[in-house]
Amino acid sequence: MSDKEQMSGNTDLENAPTGFYSSHEEGAPGGVEDERPSHDSLGKIYTGGDDNEYIYIGRQKFLKTDLYEAFGGTLNPGLAPPSVHKFANPAPLGLSAFALTTFVLSMFNARAQGITVPNVVVGLAMFYGGLVQLIAGIWEIALENTFGGTALCSFGGFWLSFAAIYIPWFGILDAYKDSADDLNNALGFYLLGWCIFTFGLAVCTMKSTIMFFALFFLLAVTFLLLSIGHFVGKVGVTRAGGVLGVIVAFIAWYNAYAGVATKQNSYVLARPIPLPSTERVIF
Repeated sequence: MSDKEQMSGNTDLENAPTGFYSSHEEGAPGGVEDERPSHDSLGKIYTGGDDNEYIYIGRQKFLKTDLYEAFGGTLNPGLAPPSVHKFANPAPLGLSAFALTTFVLSMFNARAQGITVPNVVVGLAMFYGGLVQLIAGIWEIALENTFGGTALCSFGGFWLSFAAIYIPWFGILDAYKDSADDLNNALGFYLLGWCIFTFGLAVCTMKSTIMFFALFFLLAVTFLLLSIGHFVGKVGVTRAGGVLGVIVAFIAWYNAYAGVATKQNSYVLARPIPLPSTERVIF
């Protein structure tokens, strides 16, 4: 592999011939096998190398291990080539912001230490879970990661909107001060909407890894439990959502760690466990 390939993971195939050559085929240059793709294969994905260690996506060649690492901490739900933009990976930042804010709020929802006033989470929701996560999401869009940008920007917006509920200047709680039932129902619909959205994201991670899928699936269930808790007014359901939310926070931290830890900086790496994947679709 050339120095250029080692640095970028891409192979320059602009001068590729119109077909494959091998040592036993007529016209093979120098009797050496040439694995460069034909023009007919530009839209296909296939493997190459002695141990199938390379994956060809159109005219580009990537190490299979590099593409697998995309699952760990880049918020890419499937095999994807690296972005052409030379930016750092923003996913660990966004996931960390989401994880810490979720952890604090979930401890409140679980009624840990008898806490009943959640206002301490407002600062986190505004600046870390909200603003920082939103910036990380915009960063993902710049890196051409549609899923990561959608997820981080959306949940950054969620935390900003959640913080607004508890900031008196917005007058949201004051509007319901004479009707606690209306407030609970309104919050129930608010959380139910986020539940539906998160289930949609979970469906888009069904071909990724166990921890990646678990993050969004369990988060959707958490929203569902919190929504039901507000609708029925049962503290036990809300506490169950809080306990599950704590688990979700640790899964988010795990995925963030997967995007930060490397062989160069840690003795402990997060090994992705891929889910079964085929090219078949239901619809």
